[in-house]
Amino acid sequence: MKKLSKLYWIAILGLTITACQSIPKAATPYHPFELEKYMGKWYEIARFDFKFEENLNNTTATYSIKENGDVKVINRGYNYVEKEWEEAVGTAKFRDSSNVAALKVSFFGPFYSGYNVVALEGDYQYALVAGKDTDYLWILSRTTSLPDSVKTKFLEVATDIGYDTSRLIWVEHGEVE
Repeated sequence: MKKLSKLYWIAILGLTITACQSIPKAATPYHPFELEKYMGKWYEIARFDFKFEENLNNTTATYSIKENGDVKVINRGYNYVEKEWEEAVGTAKFRDSSNVAALKVSFFGPFYSGYNVVALEGDYQYALVAGKDTDYLWILSRTTSLPDSVKTKFLEVATDIGYDTSRLIWVEHGEVE
């Protein structure tokens, strides 16, 4: 498996250093949040594209609780240009109460950025995740697809928060060469 490039780490550093706010102004973190139900593997269905996920498809995020109560985050994706897998391992922590889905995540040392679950559907089967501002958005699913009804609802929630959902990239999941 390929080690992440210096450019990837520089992008992450830039993202986390500039994280003055932790959630878009019109967003509200999901409450009551049950961390244990959120753990496990999620498939990235859609995202706003940015440098450290550029050229990745088959992207997943896997979460597990560490002994100290923090969350281990493993982001993985297939770089279809370089034709190799990339992986980043990080840590997430609650910003305040553990029953409010307002977290901060770091893939690079002490620098954190907002990770906010703003909508959940299907008993933790589908999640809408807001970053620190309206430049970062993810739609996640426990499977590689999303029901149209959930897609419609999540797009409405994101639009109400202030996201331009036309910027979403719909991630491909399938066979890797």
